[in-house]
Amino acid sequence: MKALAFSNLDKIPLIGLGTWLSRPNEVFDAVIEAIDVGYRHIDCAYIYKNEKEVGAALKYLFDFGIIQREQIFITSKLWNSFHRPEEVENAARKSIEDLQLDYLDLYLMHWPIAFKREKAEGVDDLISLDELPLEETWKAMKELKQKGLVKHIGVSNFNIPKLKKLMATGLKPEMNQIEIHPYLQQDELVDFCFENGIMVTAYSPLGSRHLMSKDDSIANNPVIREIASKHDCKATQVMLAWNMRRGIIVIPKSVNPERINENFGANSVELDEDDIQKIKTINRNQRNATAAYAVFPGGPYTFESIWEE
Repeated sequence: MKALAFSNLDKIPLIGLGTWLSRPNEVFDAVIEAIDVGYRHIDCAYIYKNEKEVGAALKYLFDFGIIQREQIFITSKLWNSFHRPEEVENAARKSIEDLQLDYLDLYLMHWPIAFKREKAEGVDDLISLDELPLEETWKAMKELKQKGLVKHIGVSNFNIPKLKKLMATGLKPEMNQIEIHPYLQQDELVDFCFENGIMVTAYSPLGSRHLMSKDDSIANNPVIREIASKHDCKATQVMLAWNMRRGIIVIPKSVNPERINENFGANSVELDEDDIQKIKTINRNQRNATAAYAVFPGGPYTFESIWEE
């Protein structure tokens, strides 16, 4: 199992099972299947609304001695409606409780966006970052680590300026989880993270099937198909191996046993420099997760403020 190491030498596997959009009645079996295949990393979040089912699967695995707690890496995320410092600890404890764990290996601030309630339906449900700065939420995240509730802390969907704000507090994020796939390669942001000792996780590493048309699937791109033929592997495995070769963690989501197995097979695909250079040529800067759910006319968030400022 390929893995990366944090500064304290804790290891995080380079490939994990994503659980976004996994229905509660399907994710239990998906987690069991993934562990059986060899996965040792599960990516979760409060807002996915399936952490209780993931927790039930973990309890089953632990109770029957199939795996021990210290052999698996579990990530969860702080949702936008819990950014007030006094709410951060309770939010983390809720995920820990639902996942039936004593601690989280990694806890991420899910978005650089703050809400007054779980789902924003208009401007009145938003909290501007002037009113509730990211740095204040980050200080509360640091306390989770000090209390032993989480081993590592980081962020998700943060750009370079926002990362710099957190770094100025004296404790840099240990992880930045962002959308990365061959159509959104994010070289500048990835390079900044690596130069500053911040690990990177790629979500939607195969693109986003519910946001991209089948005809526009990255797996159907001629360059990806050519490389897959060269290595006698699946196009999806090429896409995952490409990120892993860059030192980027991938968390492909699936509840399909065949795809769960197929994705894990990317561990054995070794791309060469020629492959990497060819994949560079198909970048489109095509972002699928735009955070449109937080952008309202007259509101504090715009696409520019989220992704560029």
